[in-house]
Amino acid sequence: MNVSSIVVQTVPKFLDEVVQSLKECEVCDYHLHDEKGRIIITIEGEDVSEELGKLKVIEAIPHVIAADMQMAYSEDELDANIKVINESDAVPNLLKDENIDIERVTYHGDLKKKDSQLQEFAKSLSNPDGVE
Repeated sequence: MNVSSIVVQTVPKFLDEVVQSLKECEVCDYHLHDEKGRIIITIEGEDVSEELGKLKVIEAIPHVIAADMQMAYSEDELDANIKVINESDAVPNLLKDENIDIERVTYHGDLKKKDSQLQEFAKSLSNPDGVE
């Protein structure tokens, strides 16, 4: 399932008419609008193709100047990312290696010295093991 937010633009003199048409068209959910003619709606679809079909219906409504997707949510994409997170190891290999001398590991978490430590951290990016 995909959900996308759309900003619809019309001229203020047609605002009420366009809002009413959007509420009646059954391809979107109306949320709000402002006096400048900007209208916020959402559409849902099983895939991008279905969403694009609904977007074309919205664009065809009389007095709609533009209808642009602003944000999109894909349930399948979210599920795939959650799977990657769940299957990954949250503990860095550095913390599992018992052969590393802990005195040689640089800690970058002191907020009082964050600027100088950030610079040091940036320098240490060329050393991915974190050992100086």
